Amino acid sequence: MGKSLVIVESPSKATIINRYLGDDYVVKASVGHIRDLANGLPSSAKKETTSTEKKVKLTKEQTLARSMGIDPWHNWEANYEIMPDKHKVVSDLKKLAKDADKVYLATDLDREGEAIAWHLREVLGGKADKYFRVKYPEITKKAIAKAFENPGQINMDLVNAQQTRRFLDRVVGFMVSPLLWKKVARGLSAGRVQSVAVELIVDKEREIKAFIPQEYWSIDALTKTKSGEELKLALATYAGKKIDIPNKAEAQKVLDAVKNAPFNVTEVLKKKGKQAPLPPFTTSTLQQVANQRLSFSVRKTMTVAQRLYEQGLITYMRTDSVNLSDEAISTARDIISRNFGDKYIPSKPNFYKSKESAQEAHEAIRPSHPTEPLPASVDRDGQRLYELIKARYLACQMVPQEYETTTVTVNANNFGFKASGKHVTFDGFKRVYNFSKNEEVMLPELNEGDTLTLEELIPLQHFTQPPARYNEASLVKELEKDGIGRPSTYASIISTIQDRGYVTINHGRFYAERMGEVVTDRLRYSFKDLMDKNFTASMEDNLDEIADGKQDYKKSLNDFFGHFEVELEKANKASSEGGMPENKPLEIKEFMCPECNKYHMAVQSGKTGMFLSCLGYYDSDVKKDDRCHKTLNLRAIDQAALSSSKLTDEEEAEFLRSRPRCPICNSIMDTYIIDGEHKLHLCSTPNCGGYKLETGKFDSEIEKGPECECEKCGHTMVLKEGRFGKYMSCTNKECGNTRKILKNGEIAPPREDAVDLPELPCKAEGAHYVLRDGASGIFLAAHNFPKVRETRPPKVCELQRFRDRISPKFYYLADAPAVDKDGNETEVRFSRKTKKQYVMATNAEGKTTFVAFYNDEKREWEESSDVGAKKTTTRKTTARKTTTKKTTTRRTTKKA
Repeated sequence: MGKSLVIVESPSKATIINRYLGDDYVVKASVGHIRDLANGLPSSAKKETTSTEKKVKLTKEQTLARSMGIDPWHNWEANYEIMPDKHKVVSDLKKLAKDADKVYLATDLDREGEAIAWHLREVLGGKADKYFRVKYPEITKKAIAKAFENPGQINMDLVNAQQTRRFLDRVVGFMVSPLLWKKVARGLSAGRVQSVAVELIVDKEREIKAFIPQEYWSIDALTKTKSGEELKLALATYAGKKIDIPNKAEAQKVLDAVKNAPFNVTEVLKKKGKQAPLPPFTTSTLQQVANQRLSFSVRKTMTVAQRLYEQGLITYMRTDSVNLSDEAISTARDIISRNFGDKYIPSKPNFYKSKESAQEAHEAIRPSHPTEPLPASVDRDGQRLYELIKARYLACQMVPQEYETTTVTVNANNFGFKASGKHVTFDGFKRVYNFSKNEEVMLPELNEGDTLTLEELIPLQHFTQPPARYNEASLVKELEKDGIGRPSTYASIISTIQDRGYVTINHGRFYAERMGEVVTDRLRYSFKDLMDKNFTASMEDNLDEIADGKQDYKKSLNDFFGHFEVELEKANKASSEGGMPENKPLEIKEFMCPECNKYHMAVQSGKTGMFLSCLGYYDSDVKKDDRCHKTLNLRAIDQAALSSSKLTDEEEAEFLRSRPRCPICNSIMDTYIIDGEHKLHLCSTPNCGGYKLETGKFDSEIEKGPECECEKCGHTMVLKEGRFGKYMSCTNKECGNTRKILKNGEIAPPREDAVDLPELPCKAEGAHYVLRDGASGIFLAAHNFPKVRETRPPKVCELQRFRDRISPKFYYLADAPAVDKDGNETEVRFSRKTKKQYVMATNAEGKTTFVAFYNDEKREWEESSDVGAKKTTTRKTTARKTTTKKTTTRRTTKKA
């Protein structure tokens, strides 16, 4: 008998499972998906031609089907192809599958995992009865053994649910994005779920910018008891009703009325209370709490949790369930009893109810081996997240916290002052899961009828606060509440909407970009269903029903597409016929073009920002080459303060009060400097069209950008702004040198000219290498790039060979060790962590253990140890350990 082949998704998981299964199994990784929708036409839509026939011209629908890889007009026929970087993986798996008696598809539990298993079976081929599907909630020896004792078959309902989601996303992206290019600006894109997430942030942005802070006052009273203990009271009522103090004058009236009045205790109310423990983590609650408590982004949380799962330390991290197995509950109760005593264990285990829409109803996220210590190989992020998961797991099986609250009411001339206190009588589950710095607020012992001595009255002015911005935790909570997406997709949603430039995150809070608002308005106008939260949530419910076998997936797709196609056809019409409105320039009627003096200037907005341009460019009576091309930069001021610094709620309210208001919609206006004599205020709501042009002397408000010396001609380089953002430009027009502005705002270091190396041929015929200096250090690239897209790291021996041609700036790299002790050649690599270059040795099998760093202080190369080298060249998690163990080496590298 031959060995059985087991296919998992990740190499790290393969190593652990191979150890559990033994020598009768070969465990290999597919490294995620192996196939995706192709940019090719499904077979039914291809036009067959003979060698003598001309190729029949494709219809518009066929061309679109080819680009999407699916044909919604021909029963959703899909054209899948192996992903470019997976051909070798697939080739190796095919050889192993051919020789194996059985093939176990052990991919993840969710729909994506089921789809990967199906794609593997389809691609590897062979008899269907040799394929088995195994699922396991955790990577432990017991769970793996149980899974392989009872293998099943691929669940096509889950596969079809995944395909439905993929088809819907592909259709929306490929059919709506070109419309945005035509109507708004090139390079824009739309997504079925991402667009709704952007809409949430845009609506919140507009709430904030339309918010008008209202003044109110509070009054605190500092008092002392008969025994001399201090007690701070807050004014709450007048004549038994809640009191509102709108201004300073009213506050003064209250002060005058109570400053000489006796402060008598009228009520001391004590109540006992309990706080029940929270259920164990689901995917979304883990994302939220990790963001709040550990400052992890949603993506980081999922990445760290994935590593913990693949190391066999926690159960599967994509789950909506709050259920725990009987064994897990029993283990938790035993740990609690041994460590804290029986008084912390409820008489019966705690059970929690999952929400109705929960899918993949396996266990909640919990430790796989809660009684065992965490391996030393787990990095700091992994340790922190694991401890959080373990604490929540144990806490969910503990008794509630018990406490007593005390509320003191004090009367002064019919004005009611209150103070509240809390005393924890039993910590309960918060023995292991408590994030409060100090829950207790102790009040002095008081009785009804006691008289307090007034020490001081403190009036404080406040302003109502605008709605709180979303952070990642609150956005995830909102998405989950509205049924938008699923917890396993939240990380990609948040990442995508930032990558598209529709929103940004600053100091943990989301800000809508102007183009995000423009696109949201256009989509909301033309695609009401697509942008409707309830419709998006119902689509997620449809996917759940497909996964449960309750609905046909092609019927669901056809129902969506039929209505979507009608909306799309209407949106493509001219705006005068009800189509999607175009992104027209905003004419500034008070500002004539300074060049032609015939037309007004207008605000143009695109994906890269806003600028002023002459309307003469659009004069159809003038030849295109003769039209006025005058443009002016708009330099934003003031509004950047909202996102550039971490404002408190009161500071943000103060900022909103200070901004000019739009004369049309009363939202705040963004301010831009045009030149030393013109300032433009634009309504922050893009489609409003409100503006104010201010004239005067504004030289002092113009931000003077950085300056530096041009490395080519010695003239001064100054800051300029173009269609792709800010950059440095040489003032010597004959030079024309430019340098980038990095994301951190710093000027990019000068780049050396490319060095032509015709002696080094590329793999592609007719191409040779040139040595280039890029943002990630030096590298070799084809001389005719981008026609030939071939790059690789340079070898040290090559730098030595061409030392006479390279810049002295790189001599230190040419002086690095050219080979390791085994004779393997070294090559130059770049560390994104230290932003410096180092050398490492490679051989036919890949990377070796040799790594060397340049010590700038000693002006010499220092070889790293084998262990350190391995950690340096592996994944990011282990790289952090290298940073810890090799502190001296890395720090000196930073100076290189």
